[in-house]
Amino acid sequence: MPKISIKAEPIFHLFGFTITNSFFTSFFVFLITVFISVYFYQQSKKIGKKNGFYYFIKFFIKSIYQLFYSVFGEKTSIFFPILFTLFFYIILQNWFGLMPGIGSILIKTTEGLETITVPLFRGNNADLNTTLALALIAFFSIQFYSIKYLGIGGYLKKFFNFANPIVFFIGILDIVSEVSKILSFSFRLFGNIFAGEVLMTIVAFLIPFLASFPFLMLEIFVGFVQALVFSMLTAVFISGAIEVHH
Repeated sequence: MPKISIKAEPIFHLFGFTITNSFFTSFFVFLITVFISVYFYQQSKKIGKKNGFYYFIKFFIKSIYQLFYSVFGEKTSIFFPILFTLFFYIILQNWFGLMPGIGSILIKTTEGLETITVPLFRGNNADLNTTLALALIAFFSIQFYSIKYLGIGGYLKKFFNFANPIVFFIGILDIVSEVSKILSFSFRLFGNIFAGEVLMTIVAFLIPFLASFPFLMLEIFVGFVQALVFSMLTAVFISGAIEVHH
């Protein structure tokens, strides 16, 4: 049975930096993201009839926009770029990790004095470093918009209110609650995607034929749901952070 590792494995070094298999995978997903974005932009500027792919992406974006509109209303266009970017990047990472060859193409590399065999590609959201980075982006986005709409004074007043000891204590709990969002975001996404990859690996090893197909369909759905949950939670937290509290 293939070895299952929680941490991403290094595959080579570049200018003193260690390149892991999850980072290597993310590079290709990044290129796909840029290609789709540039292609959609060029098609939108095109005069006359556009191809079906453009209308599919447009329909997809509009559908996601309507979901965020239920949270922000008329302010949706302000927050949509960062939220859709998070959603689109995460869902591409989740689905790319399910493609044939991800986790099954092996190479030999050296770790210390030992030669080991590791996958060349690994789903990037199955790497806690990636989900932690995404969680930090979401966290700082929430704080940024809160300061922007409430001002630095209103922002600090949410956490440091000396009206009475109870209110002050609640403010301290709010600080803990804000910081805990980083762990919640990162471990939720990592746990679900990593568990899915482990499930697919075990099923493919035990039943290497079409019996694993239903599980693949399940993981495609889970990848979509996790991207939507991550971005919608960020939207809800931003919406709450920009409200004026009395």
